[in-house]
Amino acid sequence: MSAAILLDGCSLTREHLVAVARGAQVRLDEGALRAVARAADFLAEQVRREEPIYGVSTGFGSNADKLLGAHPLRDELPGAKPSGRSLHEELQRNLIVTHAVCVGEPFAADVVRAMLCIRINTLLRGHSGIRVETLQALAAMLNAGVVPVVPQLGSVGASGDLAPLSHLAIVLLGGGEAFFGGERMPGAQALQRAGLRPVSLSYKEGLALNNGTAQMLATGVLALQKLDDLLDTADLAAAMTIDAFAGRLGAFAEEVHALRPHPGQVETADNLRSLLAGSTLADIPYHLVPRFKQWLPQSWDTPESQRLGFDIGWDWVPLTQRHGREKFYQRFKPFRGGKKHQPQDSYSLRCIPQVHGAVRDAMAQAKRVFDIELNAVTDNPLVFPDARAEHVEQQVISAGHFHGMPLALAMSYVKAAIPVLASISERRLNKLVDPATNDGLPPFLIGNEDGTESGFMIVQYTAAAIVNDLASRAMPASVYSIPTSANAEDHVSMGANEARHVLAMADDLGKVLALELYTAAQALDLRRGMINAARELADRADAEAFAAKVQGGPPAGVGERDGFIAEVESLRAELSAAETFHPGDAVARAHAALRSAIPFLERDRAMDGEVAAAVRLVADGSLLAASRKGER
Repeated sequence: MSAAILLDGCSLTREHLVAVARGAQVRLDEGALRAVARAADFLAEQVRREEPIYGVSTGFGSNADKLLGAHPLRDELPGAKPSGRSLHEELQRNLIVTHAVCVGEPFAADVVRAMLCIRINTLLRGHSGIRVETLQALAAMLNAGVVPVVPQLGSVGASGDLAPLSHLAIVLLGGGEAFFGGERMPGAQALQRAGLRPVSLSYKEGLALNNGTAQMLATGVLALQKLDDLLDTADLAAAMTIDAFAGRLGAFAEEVHALRPHPGQVETADNLRSLLAGSTLADIPYHLVPRFKQWLPQSWDTPESQRLGFDIGWDWVPLTQRHGREKFYQRFKPFRGGKKHQPQDSYSLRCIPQVHGAVRDAMAQAKRVFDIELNAVTDNPLVFPDARAEHVEQQVISAGHFHGMPLALAMSYVKAAIPVLASISERRLNKLVDPATNDGLPPFLIGNEDGTESGFMIVQYTAAAIVNDLASRAMPASVYSIPTSANAEDHVSMGANEARHVLAMADDLGKVLALELYTAAQALDLRRGMINAARELADRADAEAFAAKVQGGPPAGVGERDGFIAEVESLRAELSAAETFHPGDAVARAHAALRSAIPFLERDRAMDGEVAAAVRLVADGSLLAASRKGER
């Protein structure tokens, strides 16, 4: 079992948090616990002195002007017996039980465990007033595997995540519901099965437990962790598509991006160069790339080639169409196949570093914000027990650290970036299946010699539907504040909704990338197969036989025939001398991993299971891991 994560309020990282979310245990720093005890003792002393302190001896929010008495007012009724109720304890308990009012499906266990970890860590700073024993009970609940049921809807992200954090705390009190051992049950029962006891809250402890940004921070960190892998997966999908297009690599050159060195752009270009290293498809001479032609019984001359699902061909450029272009045709052979003679690819290929890189930069900004927040104190009021002060208000200060706007705006940036990454992926997928744009591949990536097959046509529909859905969900929640608490909380962040949206949208982004990879693998097989079929034909045929694949040449007996055959021979000789064409090494490993689960589509078949398999391969990181196997 991995070592427990030490929490001290100052050094929690996103990696640590993800580890706890996935099951790692925590331990509490002794030095931090001494600071916790100091603040709790200070509050107890102030209560003994009858000092008015918000959330300790006053009500909350719009009830902040109500001071707590020494006993319940009803104890003063004629003939009443003392109730024994502690208004200070009742205030904290009622804060939790009345605020635990979220609705909807529960958060997954990893989100809730991350929330618990964040809450424990921030309370260890010693500025919240919670007692050591209460904080230890919270850590014991996390370590025992008690996972409070926290419905997803209910936080406005301003007084922190009041409602969801109350669902965390109510289980600590023996209320609410929790999962234990995978079973949902009453909170008291979960504590009992874990060998734990409920806690009674003391001064400010309810406020310390439910005032903070833990839900939006936990959800956001887990979303960023997922998006990190998806960004690399997007680069991998793009690289496979570039190889399938026999694309141009100049747009990714290091010296190019040194002139516009946005960090994410530079990183993406570097990653693409790494993924495509070793490719003999990228930057292949244009004239070597044949275009798809419909398979016919007479297309091929050997039993092996007859099994192919395509025919191939080129158009010859006659001498009459070369005037003024003679120098061009000295460099490039006069054959038009699948690739046009143009030095640049379309934006969805050429601008991958600029688009993927901008998403990386949005992620980097969110990480910067979240790294600060992981070790920040986010409840209210803040306790400074060692400050020199005339009045207690100078030691217990009401502020606004619970307001989630820093996180909300960072998540809004990421939220807007997700459909951008999905959209460019769908555009590449669409380019692959469209015969007008796929550089000589078959329509919808299927041979379809009998006219009965749809191939990958509808895969693009699914990707388009998801992209539209992501775009419609990208409206930033942070721009729309709805005041709460009788206008005492008159501006809120909605950061919890923002982070929750991003986490869900990340899953759907993964589906679009899976569809591109599924499609790009088919296109890559076809591109490689077509070029290598041309190479094999060139290896076994003479120029006259090879000329059967070239359209537009003069017939036998015409004066230009000899020149035409000489030029066909130069094409044949170049193909014959080439080694087998293949994608980049990393792309090839990812392609092989995908093909181990999903075979090439030779004829139409049910594709739903294959689409689901592609989605799983992206979600579990299999394709990304395969692409990285050659890395040290």
